[in-house]
Amino acid sequence: MMKPKLSIIILNYNTRDLLKNCLESIKANTQKLAYEVVVSDNSSIDGSSEMVRAKFPWVRLITGENISFSNGNNRAKDIVKGEFVLLLNSDTLVHKNTLEKTVDYIEKHNEVGALTCKLVLASGESDKDARRRFPTPWISFNRLFLGNGNKYWYEDISSNETHEIDAIEGAFFLTRKKILDKVGWLDEKFIFDGEDLDLSFQIKKAGYRVIYYPEVSITHLKKASRVKLTDTQIKRRMEGVNSMEYFYKKNLWNNYPFFINYLVLTGIKLLKIIRFVEAKLS
Repeated sequence: MMKPKLSIIILNYNTRDLLKNCLESIKANTQKLAYEVVVSDNSSIDGSSEMVRAKFPWVRLITGENISFSNGNNRAKDIVKGEFVLLLNSDTLVHKNTLEKTVDYIEKHNEVGALTCKLVLASGESDKDARRRFPTPWISFNRLFLGNGNKYWYEDISSNETHEIDAIEGAFFLTRKKILDKVGWLDEKFIFDGEDLDLSFQIKKAGYRVIYYPEVSITHLKKASRVKLTDTQIKRRMEGVNSMEYFYKKNLWNNYPFFINYLVLTGIKLLKIIRFVEAKLS
């Protein structure tokens, strides 16, 4: 059997129908690339595992406890055999030649450590989270408290232009296995949100470029899978803010003086209160 060039890891938690559609889209639209698919299932109870075994015998299925996005993806790190690794959400549909062309691009550019394509939402709009700047204090303040996310989401650059970015989204995160091994894969201290931002940071810190490549695309049925990753809206919102705090302390803390760090932490605490109230009222 030919060794795969690309290993696709799909984390699943109770998204059987989405997962089925995703796997079918990969098979139908990827003809000229040696690849393998590993579905890492986080203890689903909706028949996802049984569906994969029955309908997709060419997919490797592994299972484990539902802890986090990072933990579920890392479960596959000693299993995948490809030179390149794609973290792919179950709530996505792969389009024709998307995998071939993204792998071809990263393979021809040795300086590129991670790459994403254009992510198209069900509405037809581009998913802004596909390309983000790191949340420095000024960018975060503008986005979270002033409602101005233009810089954070690269809205100052056309979504049809290939360009270098800070961070890509975990829904379609293509990288090299040797880089994942070097940086330690996903940080499992991130429970909900922030893990893709952090992985992008570690890859750039290791000296590689992160690229947004919109020549090809996928459909992202956003939040269709994420909504089931936590028990309640409140828990999900609180973990998201906790991830902000952990990312900042891990990666940006030493870049700023104490008074800036104090203001950032104060802002995060205030945001926690706001998110809690919003969740209670929703």
